[in-house]
Amino acid sequence: MKPFDSSPLLPSNEITVVVFKHDGAEYRRWRGRLVEQEGTLLVLHAEFDIDVSHHLLGEIKRGTRLIEYYWLDRWYNVFRFLDDNGSTRLYYCNINKPPAFDGQLLSYIDLDIDVIVKPDYSYEVQDLDEFEMNSAKYGYTAEEKERVEQALEALTGLIQSRQFPFVSEPVRGAHVSIKPGVKRSETPGSR
Repeated sequence: MKPFDSSPLLPSNEITVVVFKHDGAEYRRWRGRLVEQEGTLLVLHAEFDIDVSHHLLGEIKRGTRLIEYYWLDRWYNVFRFLDDNGSTRLYYCNINKPPAFDGQLLSYIDLDIDVIVKPDYSYEVQDLDEFEMNSAKYGYTAEEKERVEQALEALTGLIQSRQFPFVSEPVRGAHVSIKPGVKRSETPGSR
């Protein structure tokens, strides 16, 4: 495990996250702080610097903090939204192609399906209709569709069995406090 220094933001651990749609169009962008890297796992801390209206989550207030978990070899990622006291408000999971990371830029292709997990670990799979629509629109391959199905099964399996990062106090990334300084604002579009 390689935790990163939690001292004030250093250029070496601030990165940009960019999300693309299947056709290559940029969908979202924000900045975060890389706090840990172990094998294929990257853990980021971020904070919204603007109020955001999200079609599934409702209003996300400026200052909302989150821990983001990315695996360079998995077809999903997990965002752990935090309450003001640091407890888990909810988990927001994305099904996506495995991200690319060059040390400063983390990018991935969003594949539409989201999973919202409440603190009691009940969950809802969202946007299956969007996946079907975009599958036809962008021509998702049979392999991509199969990988999405496998990723959804793996992700829901982690939730149901309470495996990392779906534990009351995740070990990775939880030991580093989120300090002001890295703000998450998304462009274009909103969460």
